Amino acid sequence: MLDHTEQSSGDGRLDLGVVGLGYVGLPLVVEAARAGMRVLGFDVKEETVLSTNRGESHLNDLTDDDVGDCVRAGRLEATTDMTRLRECDTVSICVPTPLSKTRDPDISFILSATEAVAANLRPTQLILLESTTYPGTTRDVLLPRLEKTGFRVGKDFFLCFSPERVDPGNRVWLTKNTPKVIGGITPQCLDRGKEFYSRFIDTLVPVSSVEVGEMTKILENTFRAVNIGLVNEIALISDRLGVDVWEVIEAAATKPFGYMKFTPGPGLGGHCIPVDPRYLAWKMRSLNYSTRFIDVASEINAEMPFFVVGKVREALNHARKSVSESRVLILGVAYKSEVDDVRESPAVDILRLLEADGAEVVYHDPFVASLEANGTVWEGATLTDDLLSRVDAAVIVTDHRSVDYEKVLELAPIVVDTRNATQAARRGMLRPNPGGWIVKGYRSPPADTIPTEESCTDE
Repeated sequence: MLDHTEQSSGDGRLDLGVVGLGYVGLPLVVEAARAGMRVLGFDVKEETVLSTNRGESHLNDLTDDDVGDCVRAGRLEATTDMTRLRECDTVSICVPTPLSKTRDPDISFILSATEAVAANLRPTQLILLESTTYPGTTRDVLLPRLEKTGFRVGKDFFLCFSPERVDPGNRVWLTKNTPKVIGGITPQCLDRGKEFYSRFIDTLVPVSSVEVGEMTKILENTFRAVNIGLVNEIALISDRLGVDVWEVIEAAATKPFGYMKFTPGPGLGGHCIPVDPRYLAWKMRSLNYSTRFIDVASEINAEMPFFVVGKVREALNHARKSVSESRVLILGVAYKSEVDDVRESPAVDILRLLEADGAEVVYHDPFVASLEANGTVWEGATLTDDLLSRVDAAVIVTDHRSVDYEKVLELAPIVVDTRNATQAARRGMLRPNPGGWIVKGYRSPPADTIPTEESCTDE
């Protein structure tokens, strides 16, 4: 634990306080502590605070040693006591910004954190917002609440927006070497923000305002959401045309200019891509503007779990089995490969849709022991030869590298692959059905039922 009289910075204060010790906040406090700062992490979850103070990591991207080394060096502590925000020279807000039940932005965590900061604001503090949100939040929501204290921005305290750019599971681009965008309410705020981040971030990208920073983050993830929506629609089109979409994508990716490869899948997952574009769409509706590309992409991406379940139903029908009498194995429930993050995972919708059809559904995910969504809990199963042999269909939703896809193809009677994870395992021996999704178990119609050119000719 920090001794606040002996371990704090030269003026008797701590260098940094981070509100929220999740996927953004914990890597931030570790990186700052590694750079020599004395950091205090804040979280409303007692267990997160206790595990951090024990030197344990609750994220796959950080090891216990990553956290423990900082704690043992006396540079990292965690607390639930928000009054200690006044001890910190800089405060970074890294709280979740989910969607409400009506799919509108929920900034309640930002509001709670801002009220806590305002209640403990003192002169010269730098306040940073890193949580993704709609353009205008920093100026229109945070600033008025902070100025109610009587302090003036740019003179008594400093306020910036610097969007997080965390990519769970990415071992190359981490907090330190990922370029960091930053905008300030005033030029003085921007200068203070740049001075702070330059102590432990390699590259800073200053922008002219907090709104530019907010919009930059939204653009980054909207770009991905719209392009994923486009390629998902190409997958739907290819399926109807009987064309292998994976082969189409690989062929298009050979073009050395003017094309960027995106791949289809079972739907969008994670905190950012399914959520952030909706923040912008919500904001623009208040300005009487329709975000057409975003809305269409969201609709297409939301359709994909239904499409996947349709392919399972199609494959079972070809095997003369009904969904209601089948046992289906879901391989992977995390929203992406090699992470344990299930936020907004399309696997949840696929599980529910199959169960609604009467199927018995089990799942295996090496990173997710149990899955909870809206009060329903599913327990993960161990992937064994016996399990693969006893299911009627296996659906690859997340392409974790540790899964033996050769074994899956060998033992499961039907395999629906939403990630093209079995491409290498097939080794040219198995070809997917027209469209590219059912890689095992699809029975072509008898030859005498396929129309020939001769039979289609008018006499």
